[in-house]
Amino acid sequence: MAEKRVGIRELKTHLSEYIRNIKAGNTVVITERGVDVGRIIPASGLREEGIQNLVRSGFADWNGKKLRPGKPVAKIKPGSKTLAEIVSEDRD
Repeated sequence: MAEKRVGIRELKTHLSEYIRNIKAGNTVVITERGVDVGRIIPASGLREEGIQNLVRSGFADWNGKKLRPGKPVAKIKPGSKTLAEIVSEDRD
């Protein structure tokens, strides 16, 4: 992944060009008077990068497959209060 540095004025003037570069997988570092102030990275890499950070830090374990929806763990008995009613009572 290539990284390109650009000043704010240049970024504003040629935004479409930089967006095309980002879509292509490149990162753009935004500078103000030569000082880094921000970074634009491709959106597709955010999720995978975040997951890999969690796995590396030991907070998650993931085999790379898509998760299937789980079954609900809580059941409400017929005639009992709804969750909204219970939360509302706790607020009083």
